[in-house]
Amino acid sequence: MKPYIRKVQYYETDMMGIAHHANYIHWMEEARIDFMEQLGYPYAEMESHGVFSPVRSLACEYRHSCSFNDKIAVTVYVAAFNGARLVLRYEMKKEDLIVCTASSEHAFMDEKGQILRLKRAVPELSRKIELLCEHNGNPDQ
Repeated sequence: MKPYIRKVQYYETDMMGIAHHANYIHWMEEARIDFMEQLGYPYAEMESHGVFSPVRSLACEYRHSCSFNDKIAVTVYVAAFNGARLVLRYEMKKEDLIVCTASSEHAFMDEKGQILRLKRAVPELSRKIELLCEHNGNPDQ
C-alpha cells in the first residue's frame, strides 16, 4: 500500500508553529480513508451498502513535532483482523524521521448498529484485509 502524503497546513499549527497534537488523529482518518480507497472500497460506497466502521479506540505516541509545510507520509498497516474487528497501525514520517506511531480499532456494523462479519457482508474486502494482515500490511511480501 502506498503511504498517504499530506502537508501540514498553517491553520493546524499553534502559536509556536508546531502542529497541534489533535491534528494527528485527523491525519490518521485521512490515511484510513485513502487506505480503503486503495483497497477498492471507499467509505462512502461501503456506507451506501449498509456497512459502517466506527472507531472503538485509538492511541498515539508522539515522537517529534511537525511544523507548517512539513510533508508527512502516513503508512497504514493491518495489525489484526478477525472479521468483525480491525486494528490498524499508523507510522507518520517527515523525510526519514518517525514523528508519530499510532493505532486505531474499528468494528464493522450495519445501519442498525449490529455487528457485521465482514466475511459474509463484503467477502472480497475481507480477503484483501486478511492478506494484508498475513503480510503485516505489505502485500509485496
